[in-house]
Amino acid sequence: MEFWLKFLPIIIYILIIIILIIGIVLAVKSIKTMNKVEKVVDDVNEKVESLNGLFQIIDFTTDKIVSITDKIVDGISKVASKLFFKKKDKRKKEEEENE
Repeated sequence: MEFWLKFLPIIIYILIIIILIIGIVLAVKSIKTMNKVEKVVDDVNEKVESLNGLFQIIDFTTDKIVSITDKIVDGISKVASKLFFKKKDKRKKEEEENE
């Protein structure tokens, strides 16, 4: 019994030291990995920022195209509505005159 009282604390201390060393190694490796990930993210961020000008040009162009097509569609719809409503108005006037 006396042997176990002297031997078990030594084993426990050795295991705690091993766990501490493993934790330190894992922490150092995770720090290195995070630095690599940060470099990759920074590189991707720089590349995306270099494309912002292109995206702005595309956005400006599509806005202009949409505004032009809206004007064309509005004009066509006005002309079409005038043609159809004139025929309806003429029919109503004729019906009123006939009554």
